[in-house]
Amino acid sequence: MSYLGFLIFFALVVLFMSFFTVKQATAAIIERLGKFHSVRHSGLHLKIPFIDQVAKRMNLRIQQLDVIIDTKTLDNVFVRMKVSVQYQVIKEQVADSFYKLENPENQITSYVFDVVRAEVPKMKLDDVFVRKDDIAIAVKGELQEAMQSYGYDIIKALVTDIDPDDQVKHAMNRINAAEREKTAAEYESEAQRIRIVAVAKAEAESKKLQGQGIADQRREIAKGLEESVKMLNNANINEQEASALIIITQHYDTLQSIGSNNRSNLVLLPNSPTAASSMLNDLVISMAATQKMDDLSKSDMPPPR
Repeated sequence: MSYLGFLIFFALVVLFMSFFTVKQATAAIIERLGKFHSVRHSGLHLKIPFIDQVAKRMNLRIQQLDVIIDTKTLDNVFVRMKVSVQYQVIKEQVADSFYKLENPENQITSYVFDVVRAEVPKMKLDDVFVRKDDIAIAVKGELQEAMQSYGYDIIKALVTDIDPDDQVKHAMNRINAAEREKTAAEYESEAQRIRIVAVAKAEAESKKLQGQGIADQRREIAKGLEESVKMLNNANINEQEASALIIITQHYDTLQSIGSNNRSNLVLLPNSPTAASSMLNDLVISMAATQKMDDLSKSDMPPPR
């Protein structure tokens, strides 16, 4: 009875060991007596107990490996770069990925080091930041060609961090600040120049308009005086008397205008009863002297031939 029970127990153990499951996005490598036999994918599977065994369960999902590299640029600046490599086991080459490479992470790291240290020393520090995508493409191209034969597909290579030395970063910040201050000074100088030019233009335009106004005013005054002289001449008043009368009239108009403005400064003008007659005598003497000079100049001219 005990022998029968042992057989039943042994049969149950063998039956239990004959079945196994493989999870989704996983592949199981089956070896028979130490030799590769087959690859089983997700689901329930059967194997021969004690003869077949699951040698390895390979992850078929996309995995990421972060590689930190210290290298030097063309302008002798040491930088630390972080390259993230996303890779995946090729479903049709699961056996190659297991048997051909013992440590795929070390292999990928070696290729990343080789490519980065070959590309970055050709670039200056600023170019490393600008052309980091070119470095990533070079890394992926080199890895894709090398790792595909081992059963690995390189999905993406990304340069996720570029970290120069602290002193270099401080120097770059100072250069950037100086450039911004220079640009700000240039803009401020240009704005100041524009303001000065605008003020000068406005002042010139104001002077121009002021001059035109004064010229128009004087022109109208001259027209008025001419009309006044004509009217007085028509009243049988000669030119000297008419001019004297106009001068006296303007004299008193000026006094009246100054007196009516309460904000005027103190102005001293001759206001005696004889002031107007003195001004008239001066005017008459000036006009007589001018007429005499005209007559002399005409008498000195040679007679026409």
